Amino acid sequence: MTYSKIIAGALCLSAVAFISCKGGKKGDTADTNKKDSTAVAVAKPGSSVVLNPNKKYIYLTWDDSPQPPGTTNCLRVFREQGVKATFFTVGGNVVGPLKERLVDTLNKSYPQFLMANHSWTHASNKYKWFYEHPDSAINDFMRMQTTYNVPVKIIRLPGMNSWVLNKEISGQKTPAEVCKRLDSLGYSVIGWDVEWQQGPHSAPIQSAEVMAQMVKNKLANGETKAQNAIVILSHDRLFGKQQYADSLAKFITLLKQDTSYVFETIDHYPLVQNQ
Repeated sequence: MTYSKIIAGALCLSAVAFISCKGGKKGDTADTNKKDSTAVAVAKPGSSVVLNPNKKYIYLTWDDSPQPPGTTNCLRVFREQGVKATFFTVGGNVVGPLKERLVDTLNKSYPQFLMANHSWTHASNKYKWFYEHPDSAINDFMRMQTTYNVPVKIIRLPGMNSWVLNKEISGQKTPAEVCKRLDSLGYSVIGWDVEWQQGPHSAPIQSAEVMAQMVKNKLANGETKAQNAIVILSHDRLFGKQQYADSLAKFITLLKQDTSYVFETIDHYPLVQNQ
């Protein structure tokens, strides 16, 4: 084959997106593009899914991201285990290239991972003052929402286990006015059913076995906000050391032994989907 024929063949192959080398018609190309666009359709955050009434849904919700190396370890474990999770992110924590990359990863990893709103300042850990000033509190959440293009209108309040779902507000009284305002803006507020708690030196208190049993008991006894659904709270920073990342992996492995359990992101929580 001559050099000129090789070049001609290469140019012919590069034109696949428009007209085939064999003289394909314009209509043929349109049909191909139509099929391709259907094939690459991807679910968007907040899209609805059909929940199986015979299954029990587990919502792993991790707060205060990004907090490497904990966030990095959690992402790795969740990927290895093939489970979905939600990261409630704090805007003020996004300082430096590594943390910026982690937030970018969260935003691009749906449907496995979902980024949701956990405020800009985390109330500077002055929760009473924060909720006594609802105007500034709302501005704090909106700053997070717009700065990082949070893809869903789902918030977890800093330091408070409160819920806003289907116009119903429940939980602690301190943030009640902030909850009312968030509800009027169309936001869901998510609390939690069980917490993997933090001990000294940012280490998890409960073992993997204890946590797994707590989850199973609450689901079996109907001790959750929504039927057959459990929201688990923890924090990225708890899993910064390898031994605790291993414990997280073991926790998920123990839960996966029950084939009726399904891991989902919080936008598919039943009381959020029904709004």
